[in-house]
Amino acid sequence: MAEQSAEGTQSTGAPAWLPPSAPPSNHGHTVAAWTTTTVVLVGALVSALAVVFAVVWLFWVGLGVVLVGAIVGKALQVLGYGQGGANTLARQSGAGAH
Repeated sequence: MAEQSAEGTQSTGAPAWLPPSAPPSNHGHTVAAWTTTTVVLVGALVSALAVVFAVVWLFWVGLGVVLVGAIVGKALQVLGYGQGGANTLARQSGAGAH
């Protein structure tokens, strides 16, 4: 067996070339993320149906809905409903109190 030395490891025992581990997170399960995803998917569905039925104006309406979804998502993130936001952290701490 090869001899292992402590030179190439961090105090946690992980190899030194690996970045430090990230703290636990909610993996994007936030109000901002879910709202953005839902609105963008609805807009994409509207645009896709417009392409299938050859309705040009409806295609542009669908793209407008996608744009509105992106703006709403960013606004929710700024208001604290995104990853690491005050409202998200409050919801997470309240969820563990059940």
